[in-house]
Amino acid sequence: MSQRSCLSIILAAGEGTRMKSAVPKVLHTIAGLPMVAHVVKAAEAAGSGELALVIGHGADEMRKAALTFAPKAEAFVQEKRLGTAHAVLAARAAISKGYDDILVMFGDTPLIDPEALAAARLKLAEGAAVVVVGFRTENPSGYGRLIEKAGKLVAIREEKDCSDEEKKITFCNGGLMAVAGRHALKLLDQVGSKNAKGEYYLTDIVEIAAAQGFDVVASEASFENALGINNRAELAQAEGIWQARRRREAMLSGVTLIAPETVFFSHDTEIGADTIVESNVWFGPGVKIATGAKIHAFSHIEGATIASNCDVGPFARLRPGADLRNKAKVGNFCEVKQAIVEEGAKVNHLTYIGDARIGAGANIGAGTITCNYDGYSKFFTDIGEGAFVGSNSSLVAPVSIGKGGYIASGSVITESVPDDALAFGRARQRTLPGKGKELRERFSQAAAAHKKG
Repeated sequence: MSQRSCLSIILAAGEGTRMKSAVPKVLHTIAGLPMVAHVVKAAEAAGSGELALVIGHGADEMRKAALTFAPKAEAFVQEKRLGTAHAVLAARAAISKGYDDILVMFGDTPLIDPEALAAARLKLAEGAAVVVVGFRTENPSGYGRLIEKAGKLVAIREEKDCSDEEKKITFCNGGLMAVAGRHALKLLDQVGSKNAKGEYYLTDIVEIAAAQGFDVVASEASFENALGINNRAELAQAEGIWQARRRREAMLSGVTLIAPETVFFSHDTEIGADTIVESNVWFGPGVKIATGAKIHAFSHIEGATIASNCDVGPFARLRPGADLRNKAKVGNFCEVKQAIVEEGAKVNHLTYIGDARIGAGANIGAGTITCNYDGYSKFFTDIGEGAFVGSNSSLVAPVSIGKGGYIASGSVITESVPDDALAFGRARQRTLPGKGKELRERFSQAAAAHKKG
């Protein structure tokens, strides 16, 4: 089957009105990735060599978005919304190229598994002309029923058209369909409109194919595979299912999640074995974590690379470009952005490091900030190997601290510091005996006078 050519047609023409949004429905995200992109990834994983996106509402926005998650997909516009068969035929030019398998999916069913698609393709390879992916449920109300006889699928019956006996059927239509390429256009062209709206339904090809003696079969998948998203509540439900899947996958691959239900992954999170993740941690897009790292509670990480045996948090924020090398530490209430923290370096408390390099073994004291932005441009701070930066220091970029350099606490450093040098950048302390008491009395009298006035 792996050598069979396959075209996936993804129907992505749904509007965003029920989402209460100007954004096309299928561009709403799960785990940081548009719903339709999840479908694209599943199709590719199932061996689909070509993709056709059928778009409508927000066509220009969809085309632009598609370049990021499906750059090779061919887009087709369904000018009028006249049903699912009509939408598939918008991609007639792609279908006519002669693929072995045609997969038809919906852009608002983001939880489809590649395995479910592969199973449907296998049935095509075994001789079926049409394969419908269905699911079983104890509460089939509202779903179209799959009507089978002698192991063959003879019809998809909408609930309103079901007999009392057919309503008892718990095998329901999941929407996804696989069609043998050599029969696809012939079957689709025979679909006629059967309602006042003049719409053409893809499900009609089941009866059309069966009547012509073709093999039509059903393939069973879980309910989650067919879960369609029509509003924000269902979007949240799908997010929850996706996260539960990913958490389980991470734990089975050797990652410890202390409180799994409080950890949120992005679609592309990479996390190595023997990493420990405490509660309430959020991973945004672009995070790569090697083995043996420890991510403490309430940390927020995106666009960051974390090497082996690093220690992050609690309450740490790693922004895009943060690059922690082996055994580096970024502690509580610290923020790192576009900066390298080299091996064994420590950024422990209440510190901001942006546009910088922290050399191996360097220690950054509490309350330190790299002053990297002047309101117009960003500037770089370079801190050498083994340097020590005392607490409450401000490093005004561009500036460098040499290897083994020592910055006294409370300093404002505006000039580069040579290797092994000690730098002070603070005003000389003056102590005036009795002056504190005098100030308190003066301030007290002023406050009393203000109240009387």
